[in-house]
Amino acid sequence: MRVLFLVQGEGRGHLTQALSLAQILQMAGHDVIGAIVGVTADRDVPKFFSEKFSAPITPIFSPGLVYNAGTNALEPVKTTLQAIRYAKPFWRSLVQVRDIIETERPDVVVNFFEMLGGMTYALLRPSVPMVCIAHQYMAFHPNFQRPKGQWLYRQAFKINTLLTCFGAKELLALSFDKQADEPRQRLRIVPPLLRQEVTELKPTVGDFLLAYVTQPGLKVELLKAHEQHPEIRMDGFHSGTTLPDQPVDDTLTFHAIDGKRFVEFMARCKAIVTTAGFESVCEAAYLGKPALMIPQANHYEQACNAIDGQRAGVGVASDRFDLDKLINYLPQHDKQLSERFRAWHAQGYFLFLAALNRAVTPTSKPSSGGFFLTRMRHLLRS
Repeated sequence: MRVLFLVQGEGRGHLTQALSLAQILQMAGHDVIGAIVGVTADRDVPKFFSEKFSAPITPIFSPGLVYNAGTNALEPVKTTLQAIRYAKPFWRSLVQVRDIIETERPDVVVNFFEMLGGMTYALLRPSVPMVCIAHQYMAFHPNFQRPKGQWLYRQAFKINTLLTCFGAKELLALSFDKQADEPRQRLRIVPPLLRQEVTELKPTVGDFLLAYVTQPGLKVELLKAHEQHPEIRMDGFHSGTTLPDQPVDDTLTFHAIDGKRFVEFMARCKAIVTTAGFESVCEAAYLGKPALMIPQANHYEQACNAIDGQRAGVGVASDRFDLDKLINYLPQHDKQLSERFRAWHAQGYFLFLAALNRAVTPTSKPSSGGFFLTRMRHLLRS
């Protein structure tokens, strides 16, 4: 089987998922022939991906999300206006994606939540089947946990998610745990795709808390929490730190952002404090580390992740750096959860291969854009 990837290049999550699936496909004897990665003028293909992905990579312009420079909060209105402003170059990108697909003629295209994929299949209808993979497709599942209110952000999230998956044979929704499939919606629930560096680690129980701090406001909250609990050792990976290790005092040390070092610290910590990104919370669950999940402001997906993660037992949700909430939660954390999570993760090898085999089977029913239009109307009413 010859497989072509389409990957959203923003953040680490979708890129690391693509690397993980590439490893699965190569182990099974399939050929990943390349990756189209959505980039912007300010965001190129990350080095960690280009160094580890063995096939050719084609960067193509795709409008990105807009965040507030001061608070790091997602700004959906500015994101929408930016997408409108870039309509012409975006159309050229769609044509380029279609041409690559038709020239390379893979057996299947796997789209990791890149809008270029859904819009290319909606408007230009390539002849190669597409399968879409992302945690965000859990939004189409009736059991998915959602925060109350936030109507604007909820609608923006639904529409954006739909725009990535027009024309897909199947949607593979990455989930914290096993849920029932929704065949009528072509939705199948699959385990997380975790990077090999995490699955190879041997976790131990440490005596320190680990924090991943990307928001300026979250660093301020961390320092306040440290003042309240100076007896608790904390290590924080902070985007504003340039040194590998920068001690503040005897029990607090900041570190420069480093993906490899961070997961090594995670394997040795007692618990983790992080934004509610699906990937990082899953890595913590795999390593048996309870998580305090703090969604970024206005980030509806992370708000959903925090609620759903709390339901699945991977940690506790909070709207701020509430160290007392984490400390009170730790005795209640199910120590067997990591074992169940690892067993669920192990099923991924067979589930992903089965999904791609279904997509290339000639007897598969053709996908219908009408299905997604109907789904959009239904979601916007909910």
